[in-house]
Amino acid sequence: MKIKSTPPLRVLVVDDDALSREVLSLLLEHAGYLVSTADSGDAAIRQLSSTPTAQPHIVLADIQMPGTTGSALAHALRDCCGRCLLLAMSGSRPHDDMIREFDGLLLKPFTMKELAAAIAAAGSPPEAADDVIHQNLTPLNEAIYKKLAASMQAERLQQLYTLCLVDTEERITHMRQLASNQGDALFRKEAHAIRGSAGMVGAIELQTLAAKLEEDGLRANHIASLDELMVACDRLRRILMARHNM
Repeated sequence: MKIKSTPPLRVLVVDDDALSREVLSLLLEHAGYLVSTADSGDAAIRQLSSTPTAQPHIVLADIQMPGTTGSALAHALRDCCGRCLLLAMSGSRPHDDMIREFDGLLLKPFTMKELAAAIAAAGSPPEAADDVIHQNLTPLNEAIYKKLAASMQAERLQQLYTLCLVDTEERITHMRQLASNQGDALFRKEAHAIRGSAGMVGAIELQTLAAKLEEDGLRANHIASLDELMVACDRLRRILMARHNM
């Protein structure tokens, strides 16, 4: 959904996951927004403090990042950019105290229509925070795929999904190493990153499996779970190859 505004609305995306930032930037730019990014709350604060002009109209901030986050981040952002609209992003419903100082919550993955509705609310937190769309465990969410396909060229779409799959496979390799060293916290962090990026591109099976790994950590049979996650990558790749000759 393209927002008609002169000049275009400026959006700052704050997310520690590089792929999530890339996907959101693509979607927002195609929707007509001017986009900048930061890889942490602290980086966003430094960026806004060093460039007092052309402050964003909207800040989209993930609330499950290292460093400054939650209400502390909201306070710091308001100190930097005043009355901009602060929207929290999360892959799951957070505790109320995490988002109390934000103007609204967007549950990943969200559409540009949902973002536009949150902007229109302008200061009234959305009441649909619990309206989570439950998907069947299928490799690809067709609705999200079609939205992405309609918003960018086929070559760019292929690159986006390739980036997601390569990133996921690299994280799986790292998770195997972490498992051998009993690195539970980092193991869960990698699973969280996979869940977030997979959700943004509609890779429902990857998202669901990663969410389970994030929840269970190394307590469960992580070897079988990681193998299942890798199989899901192969399954999604075959589907995409059949469609686009990737």
